[in-house]
Amino acid sequence: MEIPPLVPKKFFLTRGVGEHRDKLQSFELALRDAGIAEFNLVRVSSIIPPNCELIPKEEGLKLLKPGQIVFCVLSYNASNEKNRLISASIGCALPKDRSMYGYLSEFHAFGLDEKEAGEYAEDLAATMLATRLGIKFDPAKNWDEKKQAYLMSGKIIYTTNITQTAVVRENGIWTTVIAAAVFII
Repeated sequence: MEIPPLVPKKFFLTRGVGEHRDKLQSFELALRDAGIAEFNLVRVSSIIPPNCELIPKEEGLKLLKPGQIVFCVLSYNASNEKNRLISASIGCALPKDRSMYGYLSEFHAFGLDEKEAGEYAEDLAATMLATRLGIKFDPAKNWDEKKQAYLMSGKIIYTTNITQTAVVRENGIWTTVIAAAVFII
């Protein structure tokens, strides 16, 4: 008997933040905040399958069951250094031709605000897709100029990101931020 391939049909984006004196518990609280702590998460690389639909988080969560093995692209960052700005972001780029695959990127940083980290992650995903599609652009251009080139090509229809940032409030208390693209098979 042949086992059918595990190809996701839908995915959603989510984010969360957690704080605790223990790093692992901080991560758990970030997963809870994102709504995905009750699943067995398996990290995968960055391909959005052809015809895979981006759906709202609330709709996606209704399709999953506690304990289920769930594939995701996950970005996270953590620190226990007071006043440290941390970020985690997932960038997303979908081609106009939905019979082709798209890209997700995971990015995390220190010192970047939500807009900066989100745009960087979105740029990473769009650049991966653009180079795959043969779109000509200048990699030295800023994000807005590149985004215009991507969209004007007519080959990339949609880019977005989801980003979580936080500032560590107290020395010794771990703060964890996560961003995730969660696949539904």
